[in-house]
Amino acid sequence: MFVRGELEKIERKVERGERLTREDGEKLFECGELSWLGALADYVRKKICGDIVYYNVNCHVNLTNICLSRCKFCAFGRDEGNCGSYAMTIDEAVKLVEEASEDPNLSGLHIVSGLHPTWTFEHYLSFVETLHKKFPKLYIKGFTGVEIQHFANISGLSVENVLRRLQAAGLEAIAGGGAEILTDRVRNLLCPKKATAEQWLNVARTAHGLGIKTNASMLYGHIETLAERVEHLIKLRTLQDETGGFQTFICFPFLPKNTALEKEIRQTSMWDDLRTMAISRLILDNFKNIKAYWVMLTVPVAQVALSFGANDIDGTIHRENILHDAGATSPRSLAEDDIIKIIREAGRIPAACDCNFNIMRIIE
Repeated sequence: MFVRGELEKIERKVERGERLTREDGEKLFECGELSWLGALADYVRKKICGDIVYYNVNCHVNLTNICLSRCKFCAFGRDEGNCGSYAMTIDEAVKLVEEASEDPNLSGLHIVSGLHPTWTFEHYLSFVETLHKKFPKLYIKGFTGVEIQHFANISGLSVENVLRRLQAAGLEAIAGGGAEILTDRVRNLLCPKKATAEQWLNVARTAHGLGIKTNASMLYGHIETLAERVEHLIKLRTLQDETGGFQTFICFPFLPKNTALEKEIRQTSMWDDLRTMAISRLILDNFKNIKAYWVMLTVPVAQVALSFGANDIDGTIHRENILHDAGATSPRSLAEDDIIKIIREAGRIPAACDCNFNIMRIIE
């Protein structure tokens, strides 16, 4: 049974600004005091970043779902030629962005994709170059650490040179996906064909060294242990100490529908989602921003998460495919007015930002 005194010791540490240990993190996951966890995380959130909640008006561009990795937790990936598989042409990508550009406040693109078995790095690069040239006012956040490592593998270039070429083509930041759980045990069982934990971390480290900001994430609620969740967070915190290049951390609850794990694992509960959000805020003391990703959490849970340590709610998205293939029940997009309303109802101040969290306008 969890002793109240242990909670009080952790609370005192947080109030004094002391760093929580791995053991503290594991104790927090054992704790059944959800309201206490939320209040403590909200205290830290307010201390670090005040009442501003970030969002952006963005468009997701998922170039292809044909993927050689075929991770067990993924409902998006397909083999080439299978029912539902697709591979965008550059013209199709441009058309998608043109449609999204009907919104005068559109500020950025979020480009992520499958690991296509025959596409070259040059082909991926051409999407970035073309979109940047045709839409020079839109920032481009693109690709995950897994995709960057894949580009290095298929091109024979170093990770650094891949990043330099993407940066020259117009890439301004790197997406946070692909981290999943940063332990070899989990990755060997669920995603053995893609970047290892160390490779994912190395991509982030290399990007930070080049001045490219990245995001970080954790996909939880599948086969990982609670101790592995804590280990994942500690690894991110350690790298952030080293580089300071992570901008936001995203909690991704696993959505099992249409995955290889659908019959084995139930979707996480709101209780688990909120405690994981709060504990992430408490352990990641060197991350300013914690994202409540409304697509996966659903809008109501994301709104509540703004009182459990989160200060970032992602964006309008325009059209999301990857997570809806896994059974996400949230809308595929939200109007900016809806996001503003969600943030205001939570008692916070909405602030539109770019992919590097530069505030473009505060909605008073």
